[in-house]
Amino acid sequence: MFKKVLVANRGEIACRILETAKRLGIATVAVYSEVDGSARHVALADEAVCIGPAPSAESYLDINRIVAACVELQVDAVHPGYGFLSENARFVSALDEAGITFIGPSVHAIEVMGDKIASRKLALSAGLPVVPGHDEALADVNAALKHARMIGYPVMLKASAGGGGKGMRIAMDEASCREGFERARSEAQSSFGDNRIFVEKFIAEPRHIEIQVLADQHGHCIHLNERECSIQRRHQKVIEEAPSPFLNHATRQAMGEQALALVRAVDYCSAGTVEFIVDPGGDFYFLEMNTRLQVEHPVTEYITGLDLVEWMLRIAAGESLTLTQNDIGISGWSMEARLYAEDPSRGFLPATGRLSRYRPPATGRHVRVDSGVDEGDEIGIYYDPLMAKLITYGDSRNEAIARMRTALDQFRIDGVTTNRLALAALFEHERFLTGSLSTGFIDENFPNGFGELMPSNEVRRRMVALGAVLHHRLETRAGINDIVPPERREYSVRLGDSRDQVGVLETRQGYEVLLGDELMTLRTEWWPPQPVVAFEIDGADFFAQFDRHEMGYRMQHGSISLWIRVLPIHVDALLDKMPIKISSQLTNYLRSPMPGLLVSIAVEVGDSVNAGDEVAIVEAMKMENSLRVERDAVVAAVHASPGETLDVDQPIIEFEPDGA
Repeated sequence: MFKKVLVANRGEIACRILETAKRLGIATVAVYSEVDGSARHVALADEAVCIGPAPSAESYLDINRIVAACVELQVDAVHPGYGFLSENARFVSALDEAGITFIGPSVHAIEVMGDKIASRKLALSAGLPVVPGHDEALADVNAALKHARMIGYPVMLKASAGGGGKGMRIAMDEASCREGFERARSEAQSSFGDNRIFVEKFIAEPRHIEIQVLADQHGHCIHLNERECSIQRRHQKVIEEAPSPFLNHATRQAMGEQALALVRAVDYCSAGTVEFIVDPGGDFYFLEMNTRLQVEHPVTEYITGLDLVEWMLRIAAGESLTLTQNDIGISGWSMEARLYAEDPSRGFLPATGRLSRYRPPATGRHVRVDSGVDEGDEIGIYYDPLMAKLITYGDSRNEAIARMRTALDQFRIDGVTTNRLALAALFEHERFLTGSLSTGFIDENFPNGFGELMPSNEVRRRMVALGAVLHHRLETRAGINDIVPPERREYSVRLGDSRDQVGVLETRQGYEVLLGDELMTLRTEWWPPQPVVAFEIDGADFFAQFDRHEMGYRMQHGSISLWIRVLPIHVDALLDKMPIKISSQLTNYLRSPMPGLLVSIAVEVGDSVNAGDEVAIVEAMKMENSLRVERDAVVAAVHASPGETLDVDQPIIEFEPDGA
């Protein structure tokens, strides 16, 4: 086994690799950029070395600097994690020349599988079914239009290099094909330094199911069953689970055999993942092979009992697989949710800020948190917005989901906008609960986004009752009720646009809450400043998040976040007489919906634009985002220049007022 390993990555995956290496008694080295000096992965490692400025091209993607660090610190091997240089053949070659082991596959496997065009051709030769398409790089937009017409819309335009949803666009017609080709090519060049684009048929209502494989240097290979990765946004996975609720034994076996056929064809060695698109009828097609550790590997670890990072280390060190295919079973069910710094109400655009509070749920056998940040960390614009992965396990799918919903309620993050509530909404949805999934799940079931989710009657009942009790506890603690006899207190609870009269009586058993004609028993030991409220209603346990503000409280439970006001009955009556201030809206500005880099502006002062026209492109985390106008207008002023770094809501273009 290796004596010293360098982890050429950051964030949660660097922390994950470091933890296994340390458990095996391997000395560890972390690399970091100038903005990551106090990052969690740096603190976890035995040694750490700065490799350059914040931009990834000057640090985490700088092969020369990382190899130099390896030589200087005399490391035996490098684990690349995922992203960055994990699938870069030049990096592997540079390590080979320096006499350092790459913990992953060979240069040949990376080159072939990292090129989606070449991998399609190899898959065909190995007998794998592939999605109909054009197996050569498109020379220009005219070639894209020509082959799209031949294949038939809708089509998928895809970067030949890379992954992670970058350089991918769905084209429904010639107009979207023309625009999608340019956006995909530009994004691919920016992310991977390779602008080759190819086109294939877009499969309607597909499921994204992948097979985890392990292969050693001695010709042994096995698969570790499948993962369902169909819940995606912007072609990037959000929720994963193992096993898939869709596959039967026969299909699982067939997909596993096909994956191993590809492993043998490319002479693969290490952990890898063969990804498939599965249509509603159960037919499956090869999508791509990821020659690295996947973000979603923990769900496979849960159902197999294996540590994939450990096996990658052992295989790279020359050890043989001690497992056969017959040793691999499926025990229980596991779910993974990716917690991103992003705003679901704005199309999942990246968010930035400082983590003023970061409190994951308690972990154990059934709950795991793979985290890359700590309280106080700054979430910036330079790297992927993934902060942590929340993984749960249960004997059944329903049990794993229930534990996930509870853990999400317990996960408290302040200071930056996150997708936590959107994740909760996905786990609550009836279609998800029944396992009726597809890669279009979010768009189909949340067409208006996640900005105005409304509570069910049951959730609303809990929030009203809990809000009244917590308000009562705060009043009691402050001594407001000291002179009042111990009798039921009456409150008016305003939640959103609704109003309820609630009676609260403290008893030896907790609180009796009278909501309308319904009497319930609520118990809680909560006192501020606890960021999460544990409570019980009629014997059922729940969690919520509760914050006090000048004019009321902010409550979050499940997927719902609402302002609540709890007032004495007579005060509530007076509130109706208070005037409501209507805030002015600056509708004549196009503002940046996210922090990022302004790539281009397509208009000048005096130009007329029509609703739907693209007027600017903003890049954030290597994803290009097209900004369009919502109405016909005339450009009055341009307030930003290409190459400028923008803050969220920063004005870019000003339009003349309506009627001007």
